Amino acid sequence: MKTIFELLSRLVPKGRRKNSPAFQRRESPYASSSPEGTAEVKVIVETDFRTESRHFVPLFPAHHLTPALSLTPWPRGRQNRTLAIIPALAPEAAFSEICFGNRRNQRRFFQSSLRDLRDNEAQPGVDTPGYCRLFPRNKVVALATILLLAGSFNFSAAAQKGDLDSTTLAKDTGIPARPEQLKFPALNYEPPAPEQFRVQLKSGPVAYVVPDKELPLVNITVYVHTGDYLEPKGKEGLAELTGYLLARGGAGTNSADQLEERLAFLAANLSSAIGGTQGSVSLNLLSKDLDEGLGILRDVLFYPRFQDDKIALRKQQVLQGMEQRNDDTSDIEAREAGFLAYGEHFWDNLYPTKASIDSITREDIEAFHYQWFRPQNFVVAVSGDFDRDKMITKLEELFFTEPAETDLNPRPMVNPPPPIPTNTVFAAQGAYLVNKPEANQGRVAMMLPGIMRDNPDYFSVIVMNDILGGGGFTSRIMNRVRTEEGLAYDAHTSFPGGVYYPLIFAVGFQSKSRTVAYAASLAEEEIKKMKAAPVTDLELTTSKNGFIDRFPRFFATKAQVAAQFAQEEFTGRYAKDPNFFKEYRSRIAAVTAADVQRVARKYLDLDKLVVLAVGNKDDILLGYPSHPAKFQDLAGGRFTELPLRDPMTMEPLPLAEGKK
Repeated sequence: MKTIFELLSRLVPKGRRKNSPAFQRRESPYASSSPEGTAEVKVIVETDFRTESRHFVPLFPAHHLTPALSLTPWPRGRQNRTLAIIPALAPEAAFSEICFGNRRNQRRFFQSSLRDLRDNEAQPGVDTPGYCRLFPRNKVVALATILLLAGSFNFSAAAQKGDLDSTTLAKDTGIPARPEQLKFPALNYEPPAPEQFRVQLKSGPVAYVVPDKELPLVNITVYVHTGDYLEPKGKEGLAELTGYLLARGGAGTNSADQLEERLAFLAANLSSAIGGTQGSVSLNLLSKDLDEGLGILRDVLFYPRFQDDKIALRKQQVLQGMEQRNDDTSDIEAREAGFLAYGEHFWDNLYPTKASIDSITREDIEAFHYQWFRPQNFVVAVSGDFDRDKMITKLEELFFTEPAETDLNPRPMVNPPPPIPTNTVFAAQGAYLVNKPEANQGRVAMMLPGIMRDNPDYFSVIVMNDILGGGGFTSRIMNRVRTEEGLAYDAHTSFPGGVYYPLIFAVGFQSKSRTVAYAASLAEEEIKKMKAAPVTDLELTTSKNGFIDRFPRFFATKAQVAAQFAQEEFTGRYAKDPNFFKEYRSRIAAVTAADVQRVARKYLDLDKLVVLAVGNKDDILLGYPSHPAKFQDLAGGRFTELPLRDPMTMEPLPLAEGKK
């Protein structure tokens, strides 16, 4: 049987196969690099991009070749177009190289190639010559086709002769015959120990100090025990204003503009914020500027200026944002889901209003800052290019001296802050709908009461949730709602476990208005199936392996190590469960199919199901002709229409007005 080289050789004029400037003998510098029992194929295609790849394929008697391509940019200015395919038949064989280019550029390209060859001597012990032939570009397609057909023909011939057998192939090359037969060594990874980095500073804060010499940068984040829940009644929005202006309203001797200019000169990034249950101030800068950066950080933490013009600007921005509260269905859904899941009067549902923002003064901001920004309320995460002992000394100096007492705050000092309120109230079972006539899709949240993250069932719950809908395309609800029925681009579940109060279980998706009810009924069916029968071994193994294999990502960088441990300290889990990360994988591995079914039955109580939809009421209630599901029949058949809220006061609008 003719080999591929015999077929290719017919394309080379016989009189020019030797001693031709366009067809030369050379030794291959690659020939000895093929592993034993394999052949190497190198493919180069040059168009506007240069494509080059080297591949090892099993050695067959017919020398089957399977070229493949990958793109890398070709340097600007090279005009010729070249295809080169270099097959190596065995470790001791050379490459045969076939080059294609514009006739005009052949000689220039070939001369360049000769210079390259002279600069790259062949490896010792390789004496079988290879050949290079330049061809006009119009033969590229024909020759490439011949190469692929010849390879396929040889492959088929080898298979017919019995020379190509998957078992023999696996035995000869060590490559399994099928992907599922691949074996991988067990993941050998141990997480860093928090006690290696934990430092109790004499000045009050706990700091996690993690040196990292990879880049000349330092990252510092100060977490603060404060939050929205500490706002006085009628001053909703005070915490957010304070957090925003810390880094943007001037500090120490620097006005806001001077501070911004100095940070830009240092190429430093300074940010600050206060959320529901914590505040933070972060600084990232070059290690050579650390001393100056720490001085700026100290001013921001203890001596912010809260300039009047910056306060007025931020209040204006907040009020402008309020006006858009009903523009996006995602904002409406998140807001109304919070009311249903935690209650109208829960602290996290007390939104800023125009009246509350207008009532906030500079004195309010200064008093709020003064009361809660104390070193005893800080947890610090530091990583980067520094000496550990020197950094600890610098942190002691940073936090040691508190600001002088003032009369800004007439209320008594509260240190530490009071416990975060947990007075949540879950809504009654039912289907709730907010009418948004202009929406062409319905946005849905299906909710059930949740758990705390220190619940003994926590690990079983997160595995159950992963199989049900948290695992993307390996999860049941995603496969049913998207893959099988095509009703939503994304359908997912979450069951996170709360830190301070129970966080809800939720199913979320968007679908066409008329298919909202059908998609929700399918999700409800999958919840029932999860409760009715154990999950399969494959589902359980896939989910647990996913958690275990993703575990090292918690600590992918030194900055993540510092931040992760600082958060554990801040939220109190380190004190309660210091071995959480050490035992994380073993706890996941211990989850059984029986555990998954047990927690599904325990926590997925459909008698408490709350379904919220935001979208076009008429279309959602109409349903889809080919599916019997009706939205008003979901969740026990208790249907309630919820009004939109006035964006500036958060008071419910009359239903008739909400439809406009």
